[in-house]
Amino acid sequence: MKFSVLGCGWLGLPLAEFLVKKEFLVKGSTTSREKLTLLKSKKIHPYLIKISNQSSSDSLEEFLQTDVLFVNIPFGQQKENLQAYIDLITKIEKSSVQKVIFVSSTSVYADTNGTITETENFEINPAKQRLVDLENLFRNNKHFDCTILRFSGLVGASRNPGNFFKEDRIVKNGLAPVNLIHLKDCIHIVYQILEKKAWNQVFNASADSHPTRKEFYTAATLLANKTPATFLEELDSFKIISNAPLKKALEYTFHYPDLMHLL
Repeated sequence: MKFSVLGCGWLGLPLAEFLVKKEFLVKGSTTSREKLTLLKSKKIHPYLIKISNQSSSDSLEEFLQTDVLFVNIPFGQQKENLQAYIDLITKIEKSSVQKVIFVSSTSVYADTNGTITETENFEINPAKQRLVDLENLFRNNKHFDCTILRFSGLVGASRNPGNFFKEDRIVKNGLAPVNLIHLKDCIHIVYQILEKKAWNQVFNASADSHPTRKEFYTAATLLANKTPATFLEELDSFKIISNAPLKKALEYTFHYPDLMHLL
């Protein structure tokens, strides 16, 4: 299978490496010319792709000669970025891409002080309306199948939660539950989507457990041999991201279900 990773960063690069080991033909993009050599050394076919500035990029058309496209690049709030994605979709429509996995975030959900699943009528976080609009651009396109993967907060590899809060910081809402997922689970969930052919779905991807901010980040900081921040013992607003539909549909068991055990 041919698999193109648009955005070989914290998640995209180890995912590409994983799929190379599974004997996929993997193309990977970066916006940094210096990183092309790194991709090549890992047997990833390297491409310099800047969707907002194609004149300074390698051939996007060649990059899109693939079976599955993994879209994993940050989306800002500028209108220029939205137009860049619209232009990208137009080129996908003309390519050999049959399937798309679009990486989104559980931050699209507003804090409703309850458990949230992937429903059509969820309450949107107003600050993330643009991200939902972008999801829909991919999700509603009739030229390819698309699965939306909404990840919770990302940890693992270079993202050590013990470094998230400085010791002199006062953190509000300290009793709110956290929603996080480890890099290894991110990678294996993507692979399970491919294995199960789970297309035209929306999945929340978050660990089973939801310790409080105070409990989790205090422990993480202490394990990093640092002084924890001060977490106020208050519960203002929160959400708990359910992973039940994902586990059922993909028959998936998390490698790091318990965040405290992860530490």
